[in-house]
Parts: sequence; C-alpha cells; structure tokens
Amino acid sequence: MMDPRCESLDQHSSVPVSGMCGQSAATCSAALAVFFFAAGCTETFDAGSSRPHGLLPVDERNPLVFVNDGAFDNWGTEYAVLLANGGGSHLAGLIVGTSDPWPDINANVAGARDLVEAARKSNLKNIPDPIASIGDVLARPTSGEIDDTQPNRSEGARFIVDTSKSLGLSYRPLVVATGGRLTDVADAYLIDHSVTERVVVVASIGSLTSSGAAMGAPNGEMDPWADTIVTARFRYVQVSARYDQLTDVPSSRLSELPTNDFGTWITNKQSGIWSIPEAADQVAVVAVGISTFVTEVERVAPVGPADGGANNEGPSLIDQPNATGWLVRQVSGSAATERFWSILLNPATFAP
Repeated sequence: MMDPRCESLDQHSSVPVSGMCGQSAATCSAALAVFFFAAGCTETFDAGSSRPHGLLPVDERNPLVFVNDGAFDNWGTEYAVLLANGGGSHLAGLIVGTSDPWPDINANVAGARDLVEAARKSNLKNIPDPIASIGDVLARPTSGEIDDTQPNRSEGARFIVDTSKSLGLSYRPLVVATGGRLTDVADAYLIDHSVTERVVVVASIGSLTSSGAAMGAPNGEMDPWADTIVTARFRYVQVSARYDQLTDVPSSRLSELPTNDFGTWITNKQSGIWSIPEAADQVAVVAVGISTFVTEVERVAPVGPADGGANNEGPSLIDQPNATGWLVRQVSGSAATERFWSILLNPATFAP
C-alpha cells in the first residue's frame, strides 16, 4: 500500500504527489514523465528522497515564511530563527501583523526587529528583516462567494505571492506558517489565485473535537471569513495540539544560555512567556522543522461557512479519511525542547 503521506498535497493541482511516490517502476516512470512535462522542472528528482520526513506532507526542506503578531508571548520566531541555523527550514520571511491581544503594529514590529538584531549580532545567518503588514479582517461579501471578497492587498499578502513565485516548487512548495489570524494568507489568494499552487499553509489555530477540530480560539476566531477562504482554497495543515511552552526555557536553565545578544534576548523575554498552552503558536513552525514533533495526524475536510455569529468561528474540520486537509492531534513537546537546546548549545550555531 502506498504511504498516505504521498497522496496529493494539492486538490487543485493537475500533478498529484501520489504520482511521484512508491509505485511500480512502470507506473512511477509514467507519472514522473507527466510531472516533469507539467512542472517544467530541470532539477534531478529522486522519488525516495522526496518522501516527507515525519507525518506531514511538508518538512524542513520546504522554505518557510512565518506570520505572527506579538513578539513576546511565545517562542515562535526564536524557533524559526534557530531552526534556520540548525537543519530546519530556510527562513524566507517574517511577516508581522496585529490581533486583538497585540493591536499595536509599531510595537509588534519593534519587538520583531529587536529579536532579529540580537540574532544577527550573535552571528545567526540568513535572518530576514520583519515586514509590517496592515490589513483589516476580511468581510464576507453579500453574495457569500469567496471570489467576491474585497482584498486588502496587504504587504504580507503581496510578499507571500512574490516569495511563492521565487521559491515555491510543485514538489517543494513554500510553507506559510501562522501564529495569528489567517488574513494575510487569504488576502494572498484574493490577489493571485495561482498562489495556492505554490503554498502550503500550516496554522496554529483552534481546538480539537471528538470529530476533528474547531477553527475558533486561539487565532481562528480573529478572522472567520479568512478561515473559510484558506481551508477552501489552500493546501492546509491545522495544528490544534499544543504543549506547555514554559518547559522550553525554564528558569533553571537560564544560566545555560549562550553569552551573546541572542542569549540575553531569551533571558529578558523568558519571564513574560504566556503560561497557557494555547499561546504556544510556535507549534506551526516546529511541526514543519522537526520531523519527530508531530506524533498523530488525521485527514479532515472543512464543513460549513464562517459562523460569524455567537461562536465567531471559521468552518469545522471533520475527520474524513480521504480528505485533503491535515489535522495535527498530538505532538511531542520534549522533541521540540530538546531540539531548541541542541541548537542553542551547539558552538557551531553562533560561529562567525
């Protein structure tokens, strides 16, 4: 039986990933011929080496853009920066927006810039400048049709479109990992529908249910219509399993941090990390960058339009074995923490 991770990533693509995985020689050769004809790719392709690492359809070989709001409630950007310097995804962009808990765009960007400055002063490489993105919550049109939605054309959305064109490949799409609302991602689709061919969205959103997950708090309640657009149009992975992020940097380990600007940044931030697991928005980044982090997934499909009512939620995600969405139901917090510290304590990480 073919590995289920090799099933199509893209319900809209004419080149299914299943055609590149684990079939008989004749079937695989024919499928690869179709793949190269459709994709126009000249890079040598190895079906075995292109199997996903771990349980998700994307992994540390995919370039990554992280979309977040505040800089001080979780370790999301720190994970993105460290993994980019320790065997994780190439960090292609940092998009900074707003949310109800973090409404001040200037403060949010200033925090992200201070983090990036500390990382660069500590010799961490390939760290992009944060991009301030201003866009209102998307409004459901009176027609109820997604494509009638008025776009924001935000800075973040335009960056996603442009970066997907330069880095997203049919067999190695750009990952947009989110730790806040999905507004910029949905806006990217409204600007350029073809962005869905080059992007996989991995979002820290919502909560688990017995039949799948809800797209409510955290993060899903912030823009329910964007939730509807993203789940209907993009290849989508929802991470609704979290862990106690206070275990990442306990007070007992502060003395172990590297004696550089990045270590000082982490020390100064540690006491303000939110104590609720729902704040651990780094799970979107970690799920992509650490193959052992995700321990249980299921396939899900969105059901129903954005609520917009008392619950203020996006669609429900319902367990369907052959659906095109992915839901992360269990994770290993210890796998995340161990990798975090292994990179921090490796002298090569901060070598000039």
